[in-house]
Amino acid sequence: MQMSGAQMVCEAIIAEGVKTVFGYPGGAIMHVYDEIYKQNGFKHILNRHEQASVHAADGYARATGEVGVAMVTSGPGFTNAVTGLATAYMDSIPLVVISGQVPMSLIGTDGFQEIDAVGISRPCTKHNFLVRSLEELPRILKEAFYLARSGRPGPVLVDIPKDITVDIGEFIYPDSVNIPTYKPTYKGNPKQIDKAVEAIKTAKKPLLYIGGGVVLSNASGLVRALAEKTQIPVVETLMARGVMGAKNPLLLGMLGMHGNYASNMAMSETDLVISLGARFDDRVTGKLSEFAKYADIIHVDIDAANIGKLVDVDYPIVGDITEVLEVMIPLLDGVNTDRYQAWREILGRYDTLHPQSYVDSDEVIKPQWAIERIGELVGENAIITSDVGQHQMWAAQHYPFDRPRQWINSGGLGTMGFGFPAALGAKMAFPEKTVINITGDGSILMNMQELVTAAEYKIPVINLILNNQFLGMVRQWQTFFYEKRYSETDLTFQPNWKALAEACGGIGYDVTTKKEFDAAIQDAIAQDKVCFMNVMINRFEDVLPMVPSGGALFNMMLPPKIENKEMK
Repeated sequence: MQMSGAQMVCEAIIAEGVKTVFGYPGGAIMHVYDEIYKQNGFKHILNRHEQASVHAADGYARATGEVGVAMVTSGPGFTNAVTGLATAYMDSIPLVVISGQVPMSLIGTDGFQEIDAVGISRPCTKHNFLVRSLEELPRILKEAFYLARSGRPGPVLVDIPKDITVDIGEFIYPDSVNIPTYKPTYKGNPKQIDKAVEAIKTAKKPLLYIGGGVVLSNASGLVRALAEKTQIPVVETLMARGVMGAKNPLLLGMLGMHGNYASNMAMSETDLVISLGARFDDRVTGKLSEFAKYADIIHVDIDAANIGKLVDVDYPIVGDITEVLEVMIPLLDGVNTDRYQAWREILGRYDTLHPQSYVDSDEVIKPQWAIERIGELVGENAIITSDVGQHQMWAAQHYPFDRPRQWINSGGLGTMGFGFPAALGAKMAFPEKTVINITGDGSILMNMQELVTAAEYKIPVINLILNNQFLGMVRQWQTFFYEKRYSETDLTFQPNWKALAEACGGIGYDVTTKKEFDAAIQDAIAQDKVCFMNVMINRFEDVLPMVPSGGALFNMMLPPKIENKEMK
């Protein structure tokens, strides 16, 4: 079939089953947008900033497990998208980002809006392509989607010169991909799996350490089955919240810098770490020389480069978590779960000694209360996105996540401004779900232009602004480690949030009491418009527990231990 390069791009997107594309047009990608106008195979959402386009595609991908797609133009269009690429890269999210480029004859001449997209994106993409001829375009597009979703997922950039989008040629979209140098390992080594099983059977204090790879592998059901069969306690990383379900008695909670006491003590005292899809991030390990220092380590990961990168591993297993657990779980038939009873009792006492708690108030809204209240009102029906800061950690600590892909946040890069556009992507994927972006008065300003996007396309997401008139997490560090020198973190000068939302076609609420909170959230859920809920919270509330940077997990700064009816 004869068609232009621009038509080929659209046909490939349709062939890959993509239903929604996010983007922003410009000169170098104008021919592709002309074809988008003519087709009806997918819906295009016009964001108001290229960074937001990539974050929206990212949110779509995290919510669905499918490849998200974004389009941008050359030069500043591409450079605006780099933060989105880096965010997805750090969290292993499958994206295909298609960027326009100046014509082939202008590459290397400093032409108008020329930038070396391939060079800039090399450190923050799984792979990238500069298309050099029309003939290779169908193959590259096929490979881009394959690379994005296979093995350890990640973002892939396809940079297409403008003249190639005009050229006419034969379109034959490949049925399969064969890249000799790229052969992901899915099946774990049977001998290593056998050794790991024996280690589990002989351990006295084993601990399941669950990372975001479990979500990416869609292995949550198998992880729950493994925990149930063995009765081994479980800790989750920030990216794995929801894997076990908030009410699972084997779940200790989140571990790491803002993990709870029982989780961090479990990692400090375990004799066997069973790591599934986690990469031993510095926010989890704390001081490496003290991390799980009494334990052997089983590490299952699809990316061999992750194994042994930060900690020595005794039982390395390279493979997809789903396929590894399908082999491992039957081998654990007859495991003596009573063997771990004393260990579970110790951890239960730790949880009783220092539960995940806070001192509630009737005078001012506590952010922890607001998040728990949302959980009570919408629970498992909601998808929760977040920006980055104190609100993100409070959400991870206090929201009752029941399932994987319910919690969408920027973990590795920590990108302020991620939550709102990611919420748009999640809502486009699941319009029947309530989608709430938990954000702060600092983060929401980073991509607030997406109010217009949400209003135009009638994407009714709720932005819950936990407003403490600070860059809260930075302020917290300044309080603890910089003698309360609040350098450039005071945000008392603010817009009128309610008026801002209404000026852009949405709905706004100002909330200062619990009664107002309940009324506002219930009204917002019933609306068909984007909402801003400006919730004034306790200004100097801290996220606790906290492990100081570089400290050991067992050296936690804990919340005040106050025993009264106000303690939650």
